[in-house]
Parts: sequence; structure tokens; C-alpha cells
Amino acid sequence: MSVEPQVAALAHRGFSLDGHENTLRAFRAAADLGYVWVETDVNTTSDGVVLAFHDPTLDRVTNTSGDISDVPWSDLDDVRIGGTEPLPTLGELLRALPEQHFNIDVKDESSVSALPQVLADEGAVDRVRVTSFSESRRRRTLASITRLTGKRPLTSAGTIGCAGLTVLSKMAQVTDRISPKIATSAWSVLTKLWASKVAEFDTVQLPVTYELTLPGGFTVSVSVVNRKFVEVAHRVGVAVHVWTINEAEEMRRLLDIGVNGLVTDRADILARVLADRGQWPPQSASSRV
Repeated sequence: MSVEPQVAALAHRGFSLDGHENTLRAFRAAADLGYVWVETDVNTTSDGVVLAFHDPTLDRVTNTSGDISDVPWSDLDDVRIGGTEPLPTLGELLRALPEQHFNIDVKDESSVSALPQVLADEGAVDRVRVTSFSESRRRRTLASITRLTGKRPLTSAGTIGCAGLTVLSKMAQVTDRISPKIATSAWSVLTKLWASKVAEFDTVQLPVTYELTLPGGFTVSVSVVNRKFVEVAHRVGVAVHVWTINEAEEMRRLLDIGVNGLVTDRADILARVLADRGQWPPQSASSRV
């Protein structure tokens, strides 16, 4: 399986230098820059309305507080992000931005059933990539989408899949000295062993490093995304997206080692970096990036 050379540029929660994340204005700003893909998250209200909203609570970015899961949609009419922007439902965004593709992180349990219904109602399965840190939520959401629509969206791995590929790349540093086929065979065995618990994925989306907390409160940084990791991921047919990259120098470094996509808060900077490399604007919403 090959990986397409096109770079996926993903505007993280849209594009808003004033912090108005996950708003229609922010997503329109990303579209105006030429972005095909935007990244967002979903949480669902007590009456089943799916919001494009990162946090489980309203506290951090709005003019009110409380858990989204405890509040009906009708009580959120006057809530404003940054004091000015209304909360968008995912359905509203899909209708308002019909050319936009959405990379959706399923944040809460209620969205496992509510998100698939929105995608079915809006006919939007072909415009999304679905992911979640929780492998259980990701797997069940994908299964529900397929039951409702007969289609399977693009999807990036949960924590288990990312961890498995990270371990494989570390192993390959040793086994590739004997034969590159060892890592490929090991991946085939691993994916068969976890097939009932881990849904197939076409992409991993992860940071350059993970901070691990050790006993005693110590932390250690574990390098994840390096040239070897990207090469091994491509060898087994998985694209690599990295988040959240906001500095031009780091964007260039990651692109040079072959990553397939970057998630950024600075959509303006990434667009300029890609333009300098002759990779902007995006040519398509390729299924492999």
C-alpha cells in the first residue's frame, strides 16, 4: 500500500488569532486561506445536539460555565465564545461550509451515538475523518456510522494504535539490520491479534514527543515522530499527521522527514511554508492524507 505525497494541512479548531476556536468565523477564516481540512472536536448536549467544541465544560472559552452534557441546546442560545461568537453545532458547520472536510475527535460518550446520526442526516461521511483518544469510542462510533450509512469514513488511530506503531518503529531500529520484512510481518500479526478491539485505521495523528509521568512524579520525554517512525508507518501503509505545530522551522523539519500532514493553530504560517515548497494550495482532499 502506498501513501500519497500530498501534504494534509489541518487548521486546528479553525483559524483565529484572537482565540475564538471552534467557531464558524474561525472555520471560514481557514477556508479563506485555502484549507480543505479543518480539525475540530465534538461534545454533545443533554438533549443530543452535537457541538463543535473541545472542552467538556463551557468554562474556558465562553461567557458562562457548566458541563455541556448537563445542558440542553435550548439553554445555550446566548452563550458566546470569547464573548462574541455563538456556539456552532456540527450540523450547522457542515451546511455552512459544504466544501470543507472535518477531522473530528469524539470527546464524550454521548457523541458515540449522536455524531453518526448527524453525519447520516447531512450526507457528510465522505467529508470527515473520525478519531478519538479512546479506542472504544472510536471503534463504536465507526461501527454506528457504517450501520447507518453503509459507508466507513477515514479514521486515525486511537491511543492503542499509536502506541503499537511507536513500539514497532523502535523494534525496527534493531530488526531492520536483519530484514525490513520482520517489522512488516510483526505489524501484520499485531493487527490480527487486536482486530476485535482496535478498528482499522489509515492514519496516526500524534505529537512529536510524549511526556510520560513516572512513579515519584518524575516526567520523561519520549521521542515518537522521527524519520524512522515515518518510514515504518509508510511501510505498513499508514499516513502520519503531527500536532500541534506552530513554528515554521519545525513545520519544515517534519515535512523534510516525510510526514503526511500537520495540524496547526497557525494556519497562516503553514500555508506560507507549503507555498514556499510548491505544495499550496491543496489539490484535493486525498483519501490518503
